[in-house]
Amino acid sequence: MDSFTLLLYFLSLLVLLVSFGHDKARTREALRKAWKALENILPQFLGVIVLVGIMLALLSPATIGRLLGRESGWTGVFLAAVVGAVTLIPGFVAFPLAAMLLRAGAGPMQMGAFISALMMVGVVTAPMEMKYFGRRMTFFRNGLAFLYSFLVAWAIGMAVR
Repeated sequence: MDSFTLLLYFLSLLVLLVSFGHDKARTREALRKAWKALENILPQFLGVIVLVGIMLALLSPATIGRLLGRESGWTGVFLAAVVGAVTLIPGFVAFPLAAMLLRAGAGPMQMGAFISALMMVGVVTAPMEMKYFGRRMTFFRNGLAFLYSFLVAWAIGMAVR
């Protein structure tokens, strides 16, 4: 664990102690709500972590690098954007997943497109969106969001050169 992480843990504990000293009942209630939120999130988070672990065990870093690495270029960006667009996972799972894939050999442009499309394009949720906004608006919004994921990938590519 690096020193910055330790500093954040220390500051969090310090703020918690200050809060507890200020109002014990409200702090206990906040901790109870935080625990409930963790209980709700944990099954999804663990499920995705297990799936990623299996994927990383089955796919070598060379394969991940070939499909989603820097060398995959815009083909890898497109593949990552498509996977992101059709996947429905929350952001708190997506960012650690992208970090794992980066460590396994994925490229930053590809992960930028993946995260961007994952957060903004809703292929799975499109039927529900169509009920509220109509077919045309849903396709328009999702199409622009998909194109934007390539802009994000390009910007990341320019930044990390």
